[in-house]
Amino acid sequence: MEHDDIETLRLGGQSALSQQFSVYRERLERMIEFRLDARLRGRIDPEDVLQETWIDAARRLPDYLATPQVSLYVWLRQLTYQSLINIQRRHFGQKRDPRQEFTLPQQHADATSYSIAACLLGQHTSPSEALLRQEEWDRLQSVLSSMDPTDREVLALRHFEQLGNNQVAEVLGISVTAASNRYVRALQRLSEFMSS
Repeated sequence: MEHDDIETLRLGGQSALSQQFSVYRERLERMIEFRLDARLRGRIDPEDVLQETWIDAARRLPDYLATPQVSLYVWLRQLTYQSLINIQRRHFGQKRDPRQEFTLPQQHADATSYSIAACLLGQHTSPSEALLRQEEWDRLQSVLSSMDPTDREVLALRHFEQLGNNQVAEVLGISVTAASNRYVRALQRLSEFMSS
């Protein structure tokens, strides 16, 4: 846990939180763009999600400082992820279900597979490239769907959110060793697909 960040927050309050939020802003925005439901691209601005997160973080700061369970970045990431889920639910007209909050590995597994596949395969424009891309897409989706959801999430956190192994372990609530082992396993599955 980043004790320096927490001490800085205790001394500086919301002003210090604002500074740290600015430091992490780009990483949080990258997470939003990766996790945003493809059907809502163009309708949800990452800035709106970040604004909602900032309001929530400022309100919850005293509770976080009283008993910090995770590092500051992971806490802000959790709040950002929850803000994104809430905004997406509002767009889809879904009611909030408290049982679904912060269940990262299982919730939106299809969305994570979709985002990973989209990032790995990129965009092709010609008809033959589009056909090839669809075949690759189907194969990659099959590989990703067959992965353990936590392994898939480790892959997403490490490569697309660019978190370190310790942060991945914090986000998922697993040991650092387990996060590392799952990452190696997920990479092996993915490399088998890429080399075939």
